[in-house]
Amino acid sequence: MTDQIEPLDEFRLRARAWIRGNLKPLDQATMVGSIRNDRTDEEELAAVAHERDLQRQFFDAGLAGLCFPTEYEGQGLTPAHQKAFNEELAGFEYPTRLAAPTFSPCAAVILEFGTEEQKRQHLPAIFKGEEIWMQLLSEPSGGSDVAAVLTTAVRDGEEWLLNGSKVWTTGAWWSDWGLVLARTNWDVPKHRGLSVFMMPLHQAGVDVHRIEMLNGSKEFCQEFMTDVRIPDADRVGEVDDGWTVGIRWMFHERMLHNSPYVTMAERSTHGGDTESVIDVARAAGRLDDPLVRDLVGESIMLEVVGGHLGQRIGLGIASGAISDQSAAIGRLFVGTSTARSRSISFEIVGASGAAWTDDDGAAAERGTDYLMRQVSSIGGGTTEMARNVISERVLGMPRERTLDKDVAFREVPRSPSSSGG
Repeated sequence: MTDQIEPLDEFRLRARAWIRGNLKPLDQATMVGSIRNDRTDEEELAAVAHERDLQRQFFDAGLAGLCFPTEYEGQGLTPAHQKAFNEELAGFEYPTRLAAPTFSPCAAVILEFGTEEQKRQHLPAIFKGEEIWMQLLSEPSGGSDVAAVLTTAVRDGEEWLLNGSKVWTTGAWWSDWGLVLARTNWDVPKHRGLSVFMMPLHQAGVDVHRIEMLNGSKEFCQEFMTDVRIPDADRVGEVDDGWTVGIRWMFHERMLHNSPYVTMAERSTHGGDTESVIDVARAAGRLDDPLVRDLVGESIMLEVVGGHLGQRIGLGIASGAISDQSAAIGRLFVGTSTARSRSISFEIVGASGAAWTDDDGAAAERGTDYLMRQVSSIGGGTTEMARNVISERVLGMPRERTLDKDVAFREVPRSPSSSGG
């Protein structure tokens, strides 16, 4: 006898009642801009602690890990239930920092590839807000070539010694765990010598350095690992088969808000850009300007199209009608449309885009947002990578020619500043 799944209509009513009875309205200012430098470290840590508390409230109410199996303290519900919950969350606060990458891709990867012990240890802790996860993929020398990993893991009995560096990890300084892609074999081609590990971020041998961006934000981090000991029990997947894990890892990363594992308010898919751009036009005193109205209409169009595109991709992948690699289409659209939305706001504010005061309200900081607009095309996998995936794995176009195919990674030429092996 199997447990009955809660009917969707009943679930929606239950979720709606709980949300309206327990959550505060969403502060739209927190959803605007490109990684704004508008909080002190103390305020940021307080916000993280609040989101942990929110996640625990979701768990206690039976509203966390909706599509994760019940044996790991998830709810065992369907993607339709998650979508309904996301719709009901519109306009209310939720744990934005945990949506990605904690739930997707990290929790999704653990569910798909983790051992039974790993899943029982970490998934409930994630659902309760006790563990915030980051993904340690990018490296200073790797660019968009994720497989060109130089961070090395060398086996030492039942442990591994990890040495190397990862970069562009948003929020690593306040997070708990990371999924790490490391090289475990230098004598095979680059894709065949990788392994994935779980690593506590705050331990001996791990130094987290914060990177100051042009707007003063220090949310991006670089991690330096020196002889970090990782138990073999914290390896995810088989030794030297990390690329199998990595392909699904990057799939879940590209899915983002379309993932059935992610709690993210439906109307916040693009960071509240529709409401934001109207507020910008109003603050700039240009709501009646026909040109500005066209720009506002373009911004609204981008959000509407993005929402429907995401739904279509999600349903298509879930039903098997399209390849799961089609998630790259959504990733490409989000990257390009978000950059365009930042440009639209900059075009609307005029001179305030170059110089502003606090009295400019929603029109302030738009110049900095414009300079930071390409973050959306880089973070979460570059749009160039998405274009390659679409062309090669969705459209079936010839793969890009590479010079390191079937060459032992040890023999692949690298710059003098790179080291390994």
